[in-house]
Amino acid sequence: MIELSSGFCTLLAMQAFKEFLLQRLQTSLPGKDAQNKMRPNPTQGTHSRMTYTPKDDEFRNSSVLVPIIAWNGKLEVLLTLRTQGIKHGGQISFPGGGREGDETTEETALREAHEETGLITENVYIAGSLTPLFVNHSNNMVTPVVGFIERKQDFTANPNEVDEIFSVPFNELITMKNHVREEWKLRDIQYTVPFWDVHRVPLWGATAMMMSELVELYKEFVSQ
Repeated sequence: MIELSSGFCTLLAMQAFKEFLLQRLQTSLPGKDAQNKMRPNPTQGTHSRMTYTPKDDEFRNSSVLVPIIAWNGKLEVLLTLRTQGIKHGGQISFPGGGREGDETTEETALREAHEETGLITENVYIAGSLTPLFVNHSNNMVTPVVGFIERKQDFTANPNEVDEIFSVPFNELITMKNHVREEWKLRDIQYTVPFWDVHRVPLWGATAMMMSELVELYKEFVSQ
């Protein structure tokens, strides 16, 4: 088992995790089984169940960057808190957005992350992509692109899109005490909503579903 204690060199751990993902992302992924662990579900019936399946091919293609850093003595994931008043405002998300022109998924993720956070894209090593997730209420097929930010930098939140930029250690994401389920009313329907209690705002919804697959892969990594 790989031990990521304070005595373990975090940069070496980051390199090891990067090499693990480079191989692992080329094979069969945990996919929807992992995503569905953090999926909101109606408390009664299935008529309002979030299907995460497009009805046709008229959806929008989007990408998010899943940025991994190791600057604070631990492996962490970088996240943003979206500005109130925009789509998904007040929620935690990965930086990202819709594809423009003939961009690849990686190019979209990097451009959007640069626009939202001031990310220096030349410092990002792309390891590959997680399983795409269709977000039905916004008609977006979102591809999570995993990138390792290999040099420390200062970030600047674009106030039109981002209120806060922060990071969460992987070890907090795999700790069961941070896994919470509550009953919420969403669009006038009662749901059971799983989320991570790792910030003043819950980490839930589509971002949590994509994060869940990454966390499953991280668990594989540390159990080697």
